[in-house]
Amino acid sequence: MAPALSIESIPGHADFRALHGLRGIRHELRYASTNNFVGVDMYSPFDCAWLHREAAHALESAACALSARDPALSLLILDALRPQRVQERMWKKLEGTGLTSYLANPVRGSIHSFGMAVDVTIVDAAGRELDMGTPFDDLTERSHPAREEQMLARGELRGEHLHNRKLLRDAMLATGWHGINSEWWHFDCGHRERVRAQYQRVL
Repeated sequence: MAPALSIESIPGHADFRALHGLRGIRHELRYASTNNFVGVDMYSPFDCAWLHREAAHALESAACALSARDPALSLLILDALRPQRVQERMWKKLEGTGLTSYLANPVRGSIHSFGMAVDVTIVDAAGRELDMGTPFDDLTERSHPAREEQMLARGELRGEHLHNRKLLRDAMLATGWHGINSEWWHFDCGHRERVRAQYQRVL
């Protein structure tokens, strides 16, 4: 495993790129605000608006793929680099709630902590988020890509929701990202075991 880095050392590091410099991409880091499922700013005083350069390149490619489908649409990044220290803090917030299945155990670590994962949605030209059927970080089965057809049949999701999720998945999966079964918004850049073995974790 590669040696770890501190979040304080990321600005200016050759392996990382700032989100504000990525072409065709907006960002609003929800854990750097109180607009998240824990209701508190989890990131201060850290600057977490970064991605590993490989993930940044893949994300720009996804933004281009989306724009080719509809030039009025853009990717909105809701979470990117999440330091290990923050992952531990979030795990403690969820312990005992039954919701830790939605979070990587900090003992193993999150792919976010390598700058190789994003939480992302789509916005229109006015900056309005497309309706995905649930908000970001809705920790219910309605957020599960693996359950979408069942949710549609039960009337808990509409065809519009599945269409919008497919727009997002098509752009991401076509450019090297991998989704997961439990969150429509989460994507990893590359396979998790390779990332954990070969990339530097950010503490």
